[in-house]
Amino acid sequence: METTDKTAPLEAARKFIDQNFPDCDGALLAGSAVRGEATATSDLDIVVFDSKVPSSYRESLMASGWPVEVFVHNLTSYQAFFRDDAERARPSMPRMVSEGLVIRDTGVIDAIKGEAQTLLAKGPEEWTDAAIRTKRYFLTDTLDDFIGCTDRAEGIFIAGALAEGIAEFELRTHGRWIGASKWIFRSLKQYDERFATQFVEAFDHYYRHGNKERVIELADTVLQPHGGRLFEGFSMGKEKGKPSRN
Repeated sequence: METTDKTAPLEAARKFIDQNFPDCDGALLAGSAVRGEATATSDLDIVVFDSKVPSSYRESLMASGWPVEVFVHNLTSYQAFFRDDAERARPSMPRMVSEGLVIRDTGVIDAIKGEAQTLLAKGPEEWTDAAIRTKRYFLTDTLDDFIGCTDRAEGIFIAGALAEGIAEFELRTHGRWIGASKWIFRSLKQYDERFATQFVEAFDHYYRHGNKERVIELADTVLQPHGGRLFEGFSMGKEKGKPSRN
């Protein structure tokens, strides 16, 4: 993507709001442009609050040389997205609102930011013992597939699933938010930089050299405090108290 004609992020965001949402109640610029992590392919994430909008929507377009992702909400519809993100343990919208730079504000932004920051500080709902047991089983199952796999092509994809499973298990059992794609590593780094480095090195070593040992060790390390690998004795959906047939 050509970048020479791009306007500075904040200026571009303000111009976008002036042209497209001149009467909105509030607007924020979020994402990589705010964090100083923008690349040649980055877009502008803009969150708009407009009391006149009947329901939330998302739209992608170009403005001032930037691809723009705009997330439009009224003054209550964003709360459903906050709740949904909290249930998924992936706080995309609360994070955007919390970190966002104010582009426009008629007096609504502080309260909405406060909701986002409170949600983020609280963390996701704690996993129950039953949930941990279920996740142990499925993580063990993926690990066994990885260990037994002799097909390099299949192993690459199993490793990807295993990476997501290990990250999710470690983060959720420590009461931390998870992420998808690049946010897997970012979430791990926010949790524990040393563990994040170990995680990346283990999978990088496998992808480069085909050696599984570091990945296996990593999986066992996160499983061990919760009882280790689980297969024998696990059941799900089995009816209890069902009378036997004579």
